[in-house]
Amino acid sequence: MNISEITDKNRWEDFVIKNDPDSFLHSWNWGEFNKNTGEKIWRLGFFEEGEIQAVALVIKIKARRGTFLFVPHGPIVKSEAYKTRVIKELKTYLIGLGGGENAVFIRISPLFLKSEENFQIFRNLGFKDAPLHMMHPETTWILDISKDEETIMREMKKNHRNLIRRAEKDGVTIEQGDSEEFLKIFYDIHLETVERHHFVPFSYEYIKAEIESFREDDRIKIFNARYEGKIISSAIIVFYGNEAFYHHGASSSEHAKVPSSYLALWEAIREAKRRGVGKFNFYGIVEDNPKHPWYGLSKFKKGFGGYEMNLVHCQDLPLDMRYKITYLVELIRKIKRGY
Repeated sequence: MNISEITDKNRWEDFVIKNDPDSFLHSWNWGEFNKNTGEKIWRLGFFEEGEIQAVALVIKIKARRGTFLFVPHGPIVKSEAYKTRVIKELKTYLIGLGGGENAVFIRISPLFLKSEENFQIFRNLGFKDAPLHMMHPETTWILDISKDEETIMREMKKNHRNLIRRAEKDGVTIEQGDSEEFLKIFYDIHLETVERHHFVPFSYEYIKAEIESFREDDRIKIFNARYEGKIISSAIIVFYGNEAFYHHGASSSEHAKVPSSYLALWEAIREAKRRGVGKFNFYGIVEDNPKHPWYGLSKFKKGFGGYEMNLVHCQDLPLDMRYKITYLVELIRKIKRGY
């Protein structure tokens, strides 16, 4: 199997979109986003007899806890038969690449369904579970939106149906766009949400770069909910392949009892259907643990109906002794965050 970089956007996108499951974290746009935020990337193609059998987006992450090579929700493999071989080839390639990039470790967040067989692929190659709960979601909530709107609404939790209708009755309206004006509104509410729930915010430049990277292909929209002349909640949705992804959400404490977020996501689902998308991915959820900081958000997502999808836990391959420091720092961070 030959590995070489893919530099043609159409060739990359054609392969990624045709092979399930979908993840915008392996899109050409996500690679561009990381380049635009100062990261070094490689788009690797795994070829056999001239045909692409797998691809892997590799990002060099320069963190205070140690530089590492990261594969987000990948690699994307054409056939189950190639999984083990691709991971083995990828490991060898990244060990060589990591030496030249002074990487402390390799981290792969695989887009493989959680199973003992898939875990063993990594175990047999010397990988270990990453100490962090996740860098990207490993347990997600998926809604089949190939059904008609009436059926989707009927299969929701009764409370969600009622709150969507109540928001409409109360006069909440939803506006969608991708301009910087929309972004500024979202970010103001994002900062308010951060202050209320005490988590680390994304920078304005980070989210702006994401919007700009996907906007040129019309693959991202901000859904703002307006009530009595003011935006009180907002959501950023990425459309990629056959899925729409609820990537960021924010809500104001003002008019907190107005269920605007429910209507915003319902309109996002309707927009996804208009685009011919078959699944709505609510992104990360947690187990039913009321003490977990994401418990309330997870209940909100699950109420729209759907099913849980579990992926193999993030895998690390240490490259030198400095990894021990990284492991300890991330383990402490995990405990402090209540994960």
